[in-house]
Amino acid sequence: MENRRKTGSGYEDLAAACLEEKGMRILERNFHARHGEIDLIAQDKKTLVFVEVKGRKNDRCGDPAEAVTFEKQAAIRMAARVYLMKRHLSEETPCRFDVVSICGEDVRHLKDAF
Repeated sequence: MENRRKTGSGYEDLAAACLEEKGMRILERNFHARHGEIDLIAQDKKTLVFVEVKGRKNDRCGDPAEAVTFEKQAAIRMAARVYLMKRHLSEETPCRFDVVSICGEDVRHLKDAF
């Protein structure tokens, strides 16, 4: 478990660097809510961005982004609502859900993924 957490943290570091290169500011990492977790929360101009990070050593098991199932998306949406509430932000706050897919050395940022 510790090794998987370390690997996941490495993928999140890569994803955060990718987003920062695009001018986004990382606000929070690993936000936990009762029904789910959000890997990264970032600010892209006036938009709050909830980011799911998925990584694989290679593509033998398919594109990592495919692992963001409908159920996972629903859990992230619920966690995003909790984040807005805990931070006293309006539900009218512009938000978006992105995925950063990392496969080997290839890092892809999928904007508005769901």
